[in-house]
Amino acid sequence: MFGFLKNFATPAQLRAAGVLGMNRRNYEIIAKSNKRRLYPLVDDKVQTKKLADSVGINTPHLIGVVEVQNEVDSFLRLVEGYKEFVIKPAHGSGGKGVLVIKEYTPERFVTASEKVLTYHEVYQHISNILSGLYSLGGKYDVAVLEEMVHFSTQFQDFSYQGIPDVRVIVYQGYPAVAMMRLATKESSGRANLHQGAVGVGIDIKTGRAVAAVSHNLPITHHPDTGADLMKLEVPFWREHLEIAAKGYEMTGLGYLGADIVLDKYRGPMMLELNARPGLAIQIANGHGIRDLLKRIRVSYPKGLSVDERVDYVLKHK
Repeated sequence: MFGFLKNFATPAQLRAAGVLGMNRRNYEIIAKSNKRRLYPLVDDKVQTKKLADSVGINTPHLIGVVEVQNEVDSFLRLVEGYKEFVIKPAHGSGGKGVLVIKEYTPERFVTASEKVLTYHEVYQHISNILSGLYSLGGKYDVAVLEEMVHFSTQFQDFSYQGIPDVRVIVYQGYPAVAMMRLATKESSGRANLHQGAVGVGIDIKTGRAVAAVSHNLPITHHPDTGADLMKLEVPFWREHLEIAAKGYEMTGLGYLGADIVLDKYRGPMMLELNARPGLAIQIANGHGIRDLLKRIRVSYPKGLSVDERVDYVLKHK
């Protein structure tokens, strides 16, 4: 399964394993599937959230937006009545700039990883977001404040502190491949593979684990909790796939990544969409997706509804 993870795999070996490379993804998949005028629908988290609400996709509630520097000191008024909240850049990527506050007073803020911040440090973080420190291309940004996702006990043994999420790649409206990203101590509670999180390949039909990697190398147990990753199963799996598939209708993007979390109280919720999802999902699953995408493009039925496409994936893949 993991033959293409050899340290010195040649391009020919990678092609033989059906691995989709960056160049082919960019020129044959993204360029032909995603019109650039549609990118703002997913690159701007405020637009994405409003659009998702309009089509009935479950998302974390938007508390407010800080758009300019002289509004930064109003953030405490925005979160009044909330016991916890999340601050993130509207145009961020890779989880950069996301600050999760699980409890606070006007002078003391406790993050999801138990780090204690002062009011000045949170104020400075929002100012950094506005300056474009975390945004795509370093452009001026806005800070989004939204409700915190509550960790589902379903995954309490599989993730270290942080909230795990499911990434589903959708091609021409069909959920094609999925993985779950699990936070570790190394990743500081973030579900980001580049920061040391664990990637678990998820069978698209069942929602069950099929493989797992850490730093691109196969593993079987979580490095911090010791949980057997092969016992992981995502509940409400069909609902996850429906949310991902709706991203196609919502944006018109033929190739996208949908990031979905399972909230303890509200069930599966879409965090964000991505018009340029990475390729590490192939490593997490232990197989390439080039041939699968071709099969979807050539032989999967056209013109089906969301429910019909999800049914097709569950029955035929």
